[in-house]
Amino acid sequence: MPSIKTFNARAASTREVIEQLDAAIVAETGTASIVFTFYGCEHDEKALHTWVKSRFPTAALIGGSSAGGLITDQGFMDEQGVGLLLVDDSEGDYGVAGAELGDDAAQTAENLLQQALDNCGCTGQLPELIWVYQAPGHEEEVIRGLRKIVGDNCPIVGGSAADNDVSGQWTQIGTDGVLANGLVLSVLFPSSPIATAFQGGYEPVGPSGIVTGIGYHPAGDSGRVTASSGREILSIDGEPAAEVYNRWVNDLIGQRMQDGGSILADTTMFPLATDAGHVDGVSHYLLIHPESVGEDGSLRTFCNLDEGARIYAMKGETLRLVDRAGRVSEQARRALEADGKTVAGGLVVYCGGCKIAVDEDIRKVPAAIAEGLGDVPFIACFTFGEQGRLIDRNVHGNLMISTVAFAG
Repeated sequence: MPSIKTFNARAASTREVIEQLDAAIVAETGTASIVFTFYGCEHDEKALHTWVKSRFPTAALIGGSSAGGLITDQGFMDEQGVGLLLVDDSEGDYGVAGAELGDDAAQTAENLLQQALDNCGCTGQLPELIWVYQAPGHEEEVIRGLRKIVGDNCPIVGGSAADNDVSGQWTQIGTDGVLANGLVLSVLFPSSPIATAFQGGYEPVGPSGIVTGIGYHPAGDSGRVTASSGREILSIDGEPAAEVYNRWVNDLIGQRMQDGGSILADTTMFPLATDAGHVDGVSHYLLIHPESVGEDGSLRTFCNLDEGARIYAMKGETLRLVDRAGRVSEQARRALEADGKTVAGGLVVYCGGCKIAVDEDIRKVPAAIAEGLGDVPFIACFTFGEQGRLIDRNVHGNLMISTVAFAG
């Protein structure tokens, strides 16, 4: 059965962090089948990769940069932190593959899934979990490529690598090295069951409308191309999208309406959402984070929308976003307990936008996760996009939280 351990260290110097981690792991005689590694974006990711690879030469490696810090069962660490979660499972199989996303992210995802299966000797088999870490921007295409092979028959969970200020300093780590605009994915065949959970911590506040125009700007000088799906909402109910959204949120972005620009920080507590379906009469929502306003009144988001989709105005609260991390972890734990298992450890993805929104209350999140999972090792990264299984379908969303719980 899997044995889970976490290690973390904090220092401005990557060399010093490595020295601290190395000493701790030697003392614990740590071994691993797969290593999840997260770090602040200002650390030397190549040095970290070289060290992890040398310390665990036979392990699969996956991870990347995390927005402004990370969390382990030891607590919150700021952007100078580095954290590792080690899964030691000699009876399981774990494969990783990574590459730059390229011009066809869906095809890249297909290829990498096949490579990851080959790398752990499980060619043609269905993994219990696919866990992904990627550069932001092409998440839906990645899921589409993976679903061509596995459909929704196994969960696809993970996150989009992040930095401190959405300036593009995010990186991804795989067994073979470091990527800047890449996708790294792992296939997990653990010797004991796993359980996953995926939720958002926001509630609808009333207004809703139909997306009546979607557009995007292609490379080059060919002008605007309209489309039926994309991340730029041109209009809602036939009106400029930003004007409608601003009305829904009581002039929250009024100062940006004239010249356009980023609204990321302003809108974290007031996202949009689509209705993902119902379970026991309760609606579940896939959250969409507004990113910026265009000078033409368009609204750009971090998630694709389809023309004709109904979108809802949502609202969050700090306490709810803190508590939700615990509830998601508890949901995963209870799923294992229902199967007669206990939790050995956990892997949590917590939206970087939510982290910014809760501010100093992020320091309460480790206790919430620990209460949900139990007294076990865990690690949490902060991401700019979240992937998970929502009502039996693998999707990409924003401002979401996921947990993977490993059985002991």
